[in-house]
Amino acid sequence: MKTENRKRKAEKSMRWTPALLFTFCLLLSAGGAAWAQSRDWEKEWNETLAGAKREGKVVVAGSPDPVMRNEIVPKFMSRFGIPVEFIAGRSSQIVARVATERSAGIYSIDIYLAGPDTTANTLYGDKLVDPLKPLLILPEVVDPAKWKTGKPWFIDPEERYVLRPFRSVANLLFINPDHVKPEEMRSSKDLLNPKWKGKISTEDPTTTGAGANLASRFLNQLGEEFVKRLYIDQKPVSTRERRQFTDWLARGTQPICLNCREDDVRPLQKEGFKILEIFELSDVAGAVNGSPWLLTLANKAPHPNAARLFANWMMSREGLEIYAKGYGSATLRTDVDESFLNPGNIPRPGANYFDDTDWKWVVKGRKETRSRVWKILKSR
Repeated sequence: MKTENRKRKAEKSMRWTPALLFTFCLLLSAGGAAWAQSRDWEKEWNETLAGAKREGKVVVAGSPDPVMRNEIVPKFMSRFGIPVEFIAGRSSQIVARVATERSAGIYSIDIYLAGPDTTANTLYGDKLVDPLKPLLILPEVVDPAKWKTGKPWFIDPEERYVLRPFRSVANLLFINPDHVKPEEMRSSKDLLNPKWKGKISTEDPTTTGAGANLASRFLNQLGEEFVKRLYIDQKPVSTRERRQFTDWLARGTQPICLNCREDDVRPLQKEGFKILEIFELSDVAGAVNGSPWLLTLANKAPHPNAARLFANWMMSREGLEIYAKGYGSATLRTDVDESFLNPGNIPRPGANYFDDTDWKWVVKGRKETRSRVWKILKSR
């Protein structure tokens, strides 16, 4: 009788909410080791979830991103019942906002999803972030077997603040094959062909961002003369409206794009536009990067429990797989389906790639090289 009463009591206490179901699925995927530690992490997780619900929302800052807006935000909301306030803007805009708010003693952001330059040199460099590593608790997030790097990869010197979940082969450029035949773009010299004068688009290489980063890579690999001829003699076209690049590419007005983003190009490809992604040229080795973002925790986060919940879920298989599919980048998780990726985005085993998100390159090498680029381009 007592056994039967206990059984009925246990059944009555079980509530299969979406959050509990998600937790149960994570526990199953983590294996036997997770079962052994389940009481400790699950208690902490449930307390975090309850605290996040009391806080009412999580505030995430990052670049304008359809994957975040259309997929991550609604999925997180449906999973946990907690709204995501997404502050979208260029890195310079977000940094300016943070500086203004903090001068007034305001702390409005919980999580940053930012590129390597902003993350390493401003957020980390100016001590605007708190340690993230202690907040990771989900078994499938902390389990070394779930990561190609053998653990969650914190790339900052202390290995506590800046988490890199992506390592994908970066595209070098995009072409519209209706206007530029693939055989016309085999080596760096092809970019200097006079027929492409005024037909190449690029983000402004004289300001911090993707344009200057690629120019720095060209300077590092191909030298000063190439940079002069490409960015001065070829008269590339620039704009601060990133979607304008893909419009030019699709229309063929600028059929070579140096800084188009994959998440902007992919919808056009689905619509039937013939756009070709080029990952390397005969004399320009392939590179990997951490796009679309590095994850950090804002210090004095106003919604600390919601921030913890979001960071753990974002690093889970579900969170990263959604982002990887939408953006087209290879993650560092071992259990994410990569069949949907362009094979060119997946790093080849044993291949020697230039890592554009390497910490030393970002904080020193690229910074110095970028200064040289700006000096060269002053004569434009």
